[in-house]
Amino acid sequence: MSDRRIVVLNPNSSELVTLSIDAALAPLKVAGGPRIECVTLRSGPAAIESDDDVAEVAPFVKEFVSENSTIADAFVIACFSDPGLGSARKYTRTPVFGMAECGYLTALTRGERFGVVSILESSIPRHRRYISTLGIESRLAGDLPLGLGVGELSQSGRVREKLIAVGEALTRRDGADVLVLGCAGLAGYRADFERVIGVPVVEPVQAAVAMAAGTVLTANN
Repeated sequence: MSDRRIVVLNPNSSELVTLSIDAALAPLKVAGGPRIECVTLRSGPAAIESDDDVAEVAPFVKEFVSENSTIADAFVIACFSDPGLGSARKYTRTPVFGMAECGYLTALTRGERFGVVSILESSIPRHRRYISTLGIESRLAGDLPLGLGVGELSQSGRVREKLIAVGEALTRRDGADVLVLGCAGLAGYRADFERVIGVPVVEPVQAAVAMAAGTVLTANN
């Protein structure tokens, strides 16, 4: 294993979410690759589900990145709202990747029109603002909610049922040919969901860590 280090920060205080993220990143923990370490921001809210939650946690994300920039070769912010991404980049020369930004950009390489699986209806306006900021709204097929909060994402049977229903609506009705999972708490569902729904499914933390690993491994080469 390389001595280079990617720190994946879960900005909410849920250890269960961090463990789910860590498990989803297992395929990227390869011999010769950078170490991938998942950490929980204990000062963060229990869940990041609203604009207020995003605004609350953003300064803590910036502070974490600033304080740890000398011991990491790259950071990944593992929240689909990318809280604090812009300000964190201003305070360090260490590369900082946001899972939403990386997830969207990866989706553009896997299909013509992407659909977003959100957890809550209230998340959708925030996602659409970000997609507009990135200038990729013409590639968006749709954004639909599961109607579940972060704390409910461990209910695997219920989550799977809702994922399939939303995935079918996005693909068959809205014409999406690639889907993006809109919450880090959904990381463990990607592979099964992709098999069932029949189109590529992007798990944004995996996408962000893959980009970070490429950046770290090619630095100074």
